[in-house]
Amino acid sequence: MSRIGKMPVTMPSGVDVKVDGTRVTVKGSKGELSREFTDRVSFSIDDGVVTVGREDDTRESRALHGLSRALLANMVEGVSEGFTKILEIQGVGYRASLKGSDIELLVGFSHPVDVTAPKGITFDVPEPTRILVSGIDKEQVGEVAANIRKVRPPEPYKGKGIRYAGEYVRRKAGKAGK
Repeated sequence: MSRIGKMPVTMPSGVDVKVDGTRVTVKGSKGELSREFTDRVSFSIDDGVVTVGREDDTRESRALHGLSRALLANMVEGVSEGFTKILEIQGVGYRASLKGSDIELLVGFSHPVDVTAPKGITFDVPEPTRILVSGIDKEQVGEVAANIRKVRPPEPYKGKGIRYAGEYVRRKAGKAGK
């Protein structure tokens, strides 16, 4: 049995989970998320706890069992607390600024790069070298943060670029002088 799949998902107060066949809808204080799951897993709700079961012991069903439980737990956490990714900008003159709901990046190009916030995502720039990407969908928050990082990934010689908070960038020695 999957170690992750057999753990129950506890619902905090204010979170409501509805199962309609293979579609699961989670409502909370921050919003509502809905996802279609495979028919190889089943969900049962009792006393504020959701348990995930599987139909058989094939390799694919075991993998989907743990995946479905992890996705459901992320949905519950997202609608109750939300998710945030922190990006740091390093480099002389590199900075970000908030323009309405979008951000403008000055990261060494001849022009500023504008990143628009998709629906359900909010940006915050507490200081010019930090960007906070927030939302209720963990997958969407991670994808938007990765796309921002892709604008100017950290380079290995001076470490300049956009990186995740706490990310280690492996540095290389430059050219050897004579």
